[in-house]
Amino acid sequence: MSLADDLALAALRRIDPERAHGLALAALRMGLGPHPGPVTSGRLACRVAGLALPNPVGLAAGFDKNAVALRGISRLGFGFVEVGAVTPRPQPGNPRPRLFRLTEDAAAINRFGFNNEGMETVAARLAARRPGVIGLNLGANKDSEDRAGDFAKVLARCGANLDFATVNVSSPNTERLRELQGKAALAGLLARVTEANAALPRPLPIFLKIAPDLGLDELADIVAVAEGAGLAGIVATNTTLSRDGLKSAFRDEKGGLSGAPLFEKSTRVLAQLAGMTRLPLIGVGGIGSAEDAYAKIRAGASAVQLYTALVYRGAGLAAEIARGLDALLERDGYANVAQAVGTGRAAWT
Repeated sequence: MSLADDLALAALRRIDPERAHGLALAALRMGLGPHPGPVTSGRLACRVAGLALPNPVGLAAGFDKNAVALRGISRLGFGFVEVGAVTPRPQPGNPRPRLFRLTEDAAAINRFGFNNEGMETVAARLAARRPGVIGLNLGANKDSEDRAGDFAKVLARCGANLDFATVNVSSPNTERLRELQGKAALAGLLARVTEANAALPRPLPIFLKIAPDLGLDELADIVAVAEGAGLAGIVATNTTLSRDGLKSAFRDEKGGLSGAPLFEKSTRVLAQLAGMTRLPLIGVGGIGSAEDAYAKIRAGASAVQLYTALVYRGAGLAAEIARGLDALLERDGYANVAQAVGTGRAAWT
């Protein structure tokens, strides 16, 4: 990072975390921040679930919930970007404060509760988006009487201007949402989503994002349902409810924990899934370096996503990780990242 980047990060860390996040999005909307341009090579370019990616390093959902900064984000070096989560109706989410920096742990806890401006507003922004691989994280309104229907509604409204969509049943911040990961409930939900997808002018790859706090039997059920529904892949994982080993004074705040402490738990789940299915997997959780991204890929991920590390490492991190990953692949003799997928899975199982 440059000295200017270091100073900007230091200034943002002195501000309330949610306000700092808003300022970062505003800066990206104005074209501020690094502009490394496309980061790609013959080793990095890949296809995941039919998506042609310049590199396998993506932005996870939650950073740009309302698709307000796609122009700026598209210049940061990500191979793909996921916005949202978005619900049919706008909702404010949970009361503030609801985002906490755990600096000593290089982590964050959030309990946002799907705060977003609703599918109509986001659909209009997506219709005017810049080129690039863009996906949407689908959510349900907190007070909905038909949560499965909510996921289908958002996909039907926004799908024409997307490249992929992710069904998010793993956020810990909407009451009873994680119950939709159960076998019967999940099968019913995905049936509604796949029906809505089939009605789109161009059906999309649909992913399922799962929690890291699942046992082997639960993972096996999820794999069976995902494969039965014809999903394109699984995103592993969302935030965790675990607080093991944390040092920060904020460690007991309610919400989902993300960042460095999630790395081992999420990577282990990823590797377990890779032993259960041939569906493409996207590895998320605790990635802060090229070495972390490479470990996820070797554990079974065809692509990766990051978010929390941007808070600590700055907006240039995506390009840094992609270039570092390219060097690691070259070092180990891989002509393409796809050849490295799953080669280190045994170390995590």
